[in-house]
Amino acid sequence: MKILVLNGSPKREKSDTMQITCAFLEGMNEVSPQEVHTIHAIDKHIEYCTGCFSCMRNGGECRHNDDMSEILEEILKSDLLIFNFPLYCYGMPASLKALLDRTLPLSSMAMQKVGDRYEHVGQADFSHLRYVMICGCGFPNSKHNFEPAVAQFKLCFPNNHTIITIPESPMFNAPEAAEVTVPRLALIKEAGRQYAESGIISEKLLDEIGTPMIPEAQYAEIVNGTVK
Repeated sequence: MKILVLNGSPKREKSDTMQITCAFLEGMNEVSPQEVHTIHAIDKHIEYCTGCFSCMRNGGECRHNDDMSEILEEILKSDLLIFNFPLYCYGMPASLKALLDRTLPLSSMAMQKVGDRYEHVGQADFSHLRYVMICGCGFPNSKHNFEPAVAQFKLCFPNNHTIITIPESPMFNAPEAAEVTVPRLALIKEAGRQYAESGIISEKLLDEIGTPMIPEAQYAEIVNGTVK
């Protein structure tokens, strides 16, 4: 499988969330070898979408001459897109959001009704793509934190999506937290195995991955103790 990881963290490979994605990919590779390429959005020249819609009228050609045309080509050649990002203001970091906005050339101005909503008709065939969102946050719980990012991801990719959210993710870069992070990474690795085998992850496992690694109050106390 050809996998494109779109990393939204400005910390690049040192991102807390990238450790989660790496564990997920390790699990997939145990089932069968995967072809993986990672794009750090922060390193790419991606202009902001201006909403001129010229790309939706002229066969997908954008007015900006930057790295996005190559990224779009790679997206269409991939089988799986993994959106890896830390939660910023209850959404994705600006560099990744700019990349997502600039996927507009894949759609046309024409609309069609799908279920109970309207969607743009594609200018390219990306029906083969599957999508995984892996998102970590620095808060000690999941409720009232991930919902906006999850809702956006589901609306952008209504089909073939899988969502993994993990609270307390800064602990993955804390060696002293290995007692709880190593078992959690093992669960995420198992999720990768399940996904490679069947294309789905059990709800029980997703729920287990999304629970706090240590009690919420204890985590908050630790974080507050490091604030200067």
